[in-house]
Amino acid sequence: MSGFGALVARELRRAWAAGGLTLPIAFFLLVAVLFPFAVGPEPKLLAQIGGGVIWAAALLAALLPVERLVGPDLESGVLDQLVVRGFGDATVAAAKIVGHWLGFAPALLLATVIAGGLLGLSPEQWMAAALSLLIGTPGLAALGVATAALTAGLRGAGAVAGLIMLPFAVPLLIFGAGAMGDDPSALKLLGAVSLLLAAGSPFVAGAAMRMKFALDVPVLEEDERRQPGDGGYRGIQFSVGDRGHLLHGLRGQHRIRRHRHRSG
Repeated sequence: MSGFGALVARELRRAWAAGGLTLPIAFFLLVAVLFPFAVGPEPKLLAQIGGGVIWAAALLAALLPVERLVGPDLESGVLDQLVVRGFGDATVAAAKIVGHWLGFAPALLLATVIAGGLLGLSPEQWMAAALSLLIGTPGLAALGVATAALTAGLRGAGAVAGLIMLPFAVPLLIFGAGAMGDDPSALKLLGAVSLLLAAGSPFVAGAAMRMKFALDVPVLEEDERRQPGDGGYRGIQFSVGDRGHLLHGLRGQHRIRRHRHRSG
């Protein structure tokens, strides 16, 4: 298995182990069950707004696992190890996007069968909903990973992630729900937005992870001298090419000092 494939497989295992398959699907179906109670059981009304309900539920379901996508790997040093092994930040982010999509999107497509029945969708409407989700969920997964990278390590990251992700997901929501109507251009616009997010998010997430590295690693000064027992890294000189080999040790020692400071 290639290195990228191994990263994707790891993300997929983590998604399933952390409830990435069951929790979003359960939430998605719960919204589909509860919505008819809110608007009434009128079949025509449910069929008319069913596409928007399915897409809103899918968007919120994709937001649920955002906190576990990048934050735990950043805190445990896994991202440092991947840098040491020669993986680029954008490559790691792309693998997380693929793994996140595989972790929830196929099951979400199957769950639309139940949601379509609860909302009274016709077979044609269900097919349109499934097709729009197939095209749009890669954009949701990419947006989720980029948001996770931007909010990793922040207090209340889940709430902040919602504030960041939901506004950028509005075009997917609009064109995804519109693709179930009579406008053929909505599906093309949905594909364009999803492709743009899937292509650009790995670089955004990679830049955010690099920023986290820079903020978390202690600054090294060439003209300083290491003092005995201070646990510092003074007097050490390194080039940009040494970044991968030094990051893990630096951040590991820095994390130990932070833990001791909190314990004290």
